[in-house]
Amino acid sequence: MYFTDRGIEELEQRRGDEQITFEWLSEQLRTFVDLNPDFEVPVERLATWLARLDDEDEE
Repeated sequence: MYFTDRGIEELEQRRGDEQITFEWLSEQLRTFVDLNPDFEVPVERLATWLARLDDEDEE
């Protein structure tokens, strides 16, 4: 188990029944990066990964 799994599990427990839009999620990610600029690159990578989930493998 990765250390981040604890945060993911907490998110699921606290907010797992909610439905959100990607617009809302995007705004929350922007706010998080504004407050925590050191996390800009990991958040960018996560957002790009989520955006491209349905893309066919380019390998």
